[in-house]
Amino acid sequence: MLKLNHKVSGQGEPIILVHGLFGSLENLGMVARGLAEQYEVHSLDVRNHGRSPHSDVHTYDAITADIIGYMDSSGLSQCHFLGHSMGGKAVMHLALNSPERVNKLIVADIAPVQYEPHHNEIFDGLLSLQLDALTSRAEADKQLAKTVKELPVRQFLLKNLVKSGSAGFAWKMNLKSLCKNYHHIMAGQTSDSPFEGEVLFIAGGRSNYVQSQHRDHVLKLFPNTSMKIIPDTGHWLHAEKTDLFVKLCERFLAE
Repeated sequence: MLKLNHKVSGQGEPIILVHGLFGSLENLGMVARGLAEQYEVHSLDVRNHGRSPHSDVHTYDAITADIIGYMDSSGLSQCHFLGHSMGGKAVMHLALNSPERVNKLIVADIAPVQYEPHHNEIFDGLLSLQLDALTSRAEADKQLAKTVKELPVRQFLLKNLVKSGSAGFAWKMNLKSLCKNYHHIMAGQTSDSPFEGEVLFIAGGRSNYVQSQHRDHVLKLFPNTSMKIIPDTGHWLHAEKTDLFVKLCERFLAE
């Protein structure tokens, strides 16, 4: 169990926010600011991300053990949870295995299913960067553009770059561990006992992460589920339409 970097804001019922792959607590910062008007928001850096410790292990068992450890050390017996992408899988895993710790659950643009590998070009591009020889982020962007064509994706990934001493750069995230454990990150969630609490799935209208064929598996694990779709948004729905995303969360939590 690792001691996670975190940020707490607002007052009210506690809610824990968990970001996705290659991200950090800053990715859900705008959502945290919106929810902090009514809730005590706990934003976490997942292990191997942001300013949290690194480990060779990156499984959902380990991630959720870290989160429960954070809850215990913070005196939180039960919380609402919101997770995006990998973070959504983490909070689903936690709800299925420690349901007594979860009040309401919000899952953003991910389903509890096994996904085909689709980050290979990103891993190849990130691992190919010669960090010791880099002189600027612009140079890193130029190199990364050979494998990662979308500028917004490169900008997101390169937030992980930090200056290393007097020359070169280093990764904040544990890139080698994430690459080694990628099959664990893509894994689906299963359980003999469904989570009976209230769950809200929010999907992006232009995203293909949550599909109609996932419905039966979702309802098997989370029978008390409602679904909302935010039109004209992709996988980063919370960043593309933050106000609407926060309103959907607030409405669900207040019911």
